[in-house]
Formats: sequence, C-alpha cells, structure tokens
Amino acid sequence: MRIRTLTLLTTLLAGTCVSTHAQQAKPTSIEVFPFELEDKSAGAGIIPPDERDRRYLSESAQVAKDMLSHSGRFSVIDQPAADERAAAPHGLRNCGGCEGKIAKEHGASLALLGVVTRVNRTEHTMFIRILDAETGRPVSQGFTDLRMGANYAWPRSVKWLMTNRILR
Repeated sequence: MRIRTLTLLTTLLAGTCVSTHAQQAKPTSIEVFPFELEDKSAGAGIIPPDERDRRYLSESAQVAKDMLSHSGRFSVIDQPAADERAAAPHGLRNCGGCEGKIAKEHGASLALLGVVTRVNRTEHTMFIRILDAETGRPVSQGFTDLRMGANYAWPRSVKWLMTNRILR
C-alpha cells in the first residue's frame, strides 16, 4: 500500500512539474515594428531613402522576426505598417515609447523597435529596443557601435544584435 501511495504521489508531482513547465514555456507575444532609418549623413537632405534602403530595412525587421520566432520564446504578432504612422508621424523612435501602447492594442505583450542610424553611406549604427507593452518599460535593448557596410549590411547588424544582446 505504501509503495502504491508513493508511486501515485510521484506520478502526480511529475505531472504537475511537466504541466507547470509547459505553462512557462508558452511563447510571449511580440510585435516587431518596421525598422526605421535615421539618416545623419551629410547627404541626408540631398539623397532621400531609396528602394534599396526600404528593402534592407524590411529585411532587417524580417531577420528580427525570424530570430525571435526560432528562439521558441516569442510568438510574433503581424500587423499592418500603416497603424503606427498615424500614431507617430515622425517615427516611433520619436514618440516616447508609444510602440508599447500600439503593441498592446494589437494584443502583444512586447514591442520591438529597431532604428538604423546612417552615419555616412558606408557606416551605420543600430539600436533595438523591446518594451513591455503594459508598462512601457524597456525589457531588453542593444546598440551596435559603428558598423562598416552600407545598407546591405543592416540585416547582418540585426543578426549580431539579436544574438549578442537581445536573445542572450
């Protein structure tokens, strides 16, 4: 009788531990906003962002989404890009963390914003910030120091930041 009781208790405890672990392993919802370009180069007023800039910003956001999804810790919420333009016409980077509020409205627990700062045509820095959608407080952030490479290198900078700062 005693062995049966111990076996039953062990089984129940093991089941509870597995159930608790399964609940903890549920991915956190996150909205990844389109990456923004802040052009600080000498040509900023002369050469507007072009199709390649838009392409590499889009690829950068996609790299972040893919890495978050593949980590198993996050579930990426996709929303149309037009929503945040109405709330922040000068960019989310300038709205004081409003991306958290927008993400919350879209049902996400977290908001990710990436900003590429073009120093010149072959150098850039990148900043990625994840905010708690409920509180607006930063959960994680990373910044690359000066990175060599024109716009084609932006997705590689995202990969480096995600690997070495955000998903650690």
